[in-house]
Amino acid sequence: MILSKRPDIERFLDQPPKGARGAVIHGRDRGVVHERADRLAKVTTERPDDPFNVALLTEADIDADGAKLADELCAQSLMGGRRLVRVKLTGERAPVDRALAEAVKVHAEGGYNPDAFLLIEAGALGRDSALKKAADKADGIASIPCYEDEPGDVARMVREGLAKDKVALNTEALELFVARLPHERGVARQEIERLALFLGPGSNAVATVEDLQPYLGVEPDASLFEAAQDAFGGKLGAAYAGLRRAAAEGEGGPAAVRAMGMHLATLRRILTLAKNGAGLQEAAKAARVFWRNEREVLRQARAWSLDALDTLQPEVLAADRACKTTGSPDGLIAERLALTIAGRARRLGL
Repeated sequence: MILSKRPDIERFLDQPPKGARGAVIHGRDRGVVHERADRLAKVTTERPDDPFNVALLTEADIDADGAKLADELCAQSLMGGRRLVRVKLTGERAPVDRALAEAVKVHAEGGYNPDAFLLIEAGALGRDSALKKAADKADGIASIPCYEDEPGDVARMVREGLAKDKVALNTEALELFVARLPHERGVARQEIERLALFLGPGSNAVATVEDLQPYLGVEPDASLFEAAQDAFGGKLGAAYAGLRRAAAEGEGGPAAVRAMGMHLATLRRILTLAKNGAGLQEAAKAARVFWRNEREVLRQARAWSLDALDTLQPEVLAADRACKTTGSPDGLIAERLALTIAGRARRLGL
């Protein structure tokens, strides 16, 4: 059964109805998918991290052992309570897609342990996906698509995230911050956490636009953003030069990695709008591409694909995490990420 309206989704995530046997949560924004899957896991079983009550599978597990998924769905809980079988997909492989579709159908019809809850996290599933078709039709299995957040949703996420640390933004500052946030929810949440640290957790500060200026820092035509743009354009030498120039200006590796993540989010925004029918130039304007960079960004948008960006996203997040490790050579981490991005861009013909 398809759940596409926010109120219906929220009710299901907070308390799945009696008889619900699973959910397939899918979408291009992996941050939203993972966040919703975590919420559902916590209400489905008392101990979502308990290896005796929860089975965690990937497509590699299913591909390697065709009976493993069925075995896990048939198994009884060893510790009491409801059993959770959680499957995390990183791609869309036809054999795995078909195997999961068959499991969804059988489980919905009561062929496995009826007390087991099947939770599948997936990226954007195409119209031809057998898994999507099976989940859309199955009774007791929720098919939950995850779309890009609207500005109002982002603003609410910012307010709630900052409120946890007892800080806030006034109306004008909130509008400015939301406009500058990347559209990838996982990356956006990291930016909100950084802002809370900047404002001072527990300070009860209500920041203004003027207060945000030191945090927002560079404009899109500064060294870091130029370096990120050059990396995605396959211009490794120029990207390295931009990173070194930014370092001389006092910008470290974490800021460089963040700039590359924001450029990735901009390209994703453009390609998503184009996929939905917008012209590339129109999409670039909607993504707030600086006019001076428009030609280069459009050149990149014609070469990169949403799938290529999705493949790259985990490496950007991994670099961001690595930069936060005590004693890490964050400058080298940023340069290595730029090398990875530029290399893929060159393979795409840039």
